[in-house]
Amino acid sequence: MPEPAVEIRNVVKRYEGHTAVRGLSLTIPRGAVYGILGPNGAGKTTTIRMVLDIIEPDEGTIDVLGVPNNAPGAIDRVGYLPEERGLYRRMQVRRVLRFLAELKGIGRREADRRIDGWLERLGLRTADRDWGNAKVDDLSRGMQQKIQFIGALLHDPELLILDEPFSGLDPINAQTLQDIVIELRRSGKTILFCTHMMGSAERLCDSVCIIAGGEKLIDGPVAKVREEHGGRRVALELADGRVNGVATVLADRTLVSKVNDANRVFDIELAPGADAQLLLRRLVESGANIARFELAQASLHRIFVERVGAANSAEEDNANA
Repeated sequence: MPEPAVEIRNVVKRYEGHTAVRGLSLTIPRGAVYGILGPNGAGKTTTIRMVLDIIEPDEGTIDVLGVPNNAPGAIDRVGYLPEERGLYRRMQVRRVLRFLAELKGIGRREADRRIDGWLERLGLRTADRDWGNAKVDDLSRGMQQKIQFIGALLHDPELLILDEPFSGLDPINAQTLQDIVIELRRSGKTILFCTHMMGSAERLCDSVCIIAGGEKLIDGPVAKVREEHGGRRVALELADGRVNGVATVLADRTLVSKVNDANRVFDIELAPGADAQLLLRRLVESGANIARFELAQASLHRIFVERVGAANSAEEDNANA
């Protein structure tokens, strides 16, 4: 088997009075899109900065592309898009990108060729306007995000690390970047990205890790995570607004553990050992006018909310004990 793109082993990072990352271990395979998911303050960005050797872990080790991340040249094959804007606002866009390329050892002529290609690809260089000649300060927030994205890609990295890459982008531009991420994966690149946007993670990721309070809660392929942690669920949609009899059936805890409803649509978690066919029969007997009754897997969003919420509640209970 090829060496993983990133190997994190029992990593701990402490700050004064606070442990940001607690014994984290992750294996990120090459050629995959891997998401680190968590709420604000979960330790996502701290983990990324340790992978990039910006800060050192207090305990544990990290390998990147087969070598220790603090080895000479280890990070040269990595591209990084930080969550914070890091562009020189008064510089011309093309000069900023050329500077970033030169930092990675790319000559000026080749850098300009790549810059023009990416500007065109992202709609920043057209027959009417070349935003490469504008100052960074003249660009919208979304345009600046695309420029930083280009800067992370100019040296054709083997590993691309993206921290909240779709923040501040409208749906069209977010989709453009997502399409590029998919293309990069198909070409054999490894993409590691941090986000709290579950929809993007579900569409893009092969595997995910959910962390909260600096600790790993869930780690694995998306399909396996949904199967193992989502419970057995039923999507129920009613064709009318009559819910009296339905409410009685859904209150039976031998059949149903939890229910979330939105008007005529119900997300139902079956009770342990409950028979979905028995639930359907009881609903029909109640007089429900059923438009849809479907066994379904939980979304990453629901798993995230339930697991992170439970972890936060346990942490509060421990703090109050």
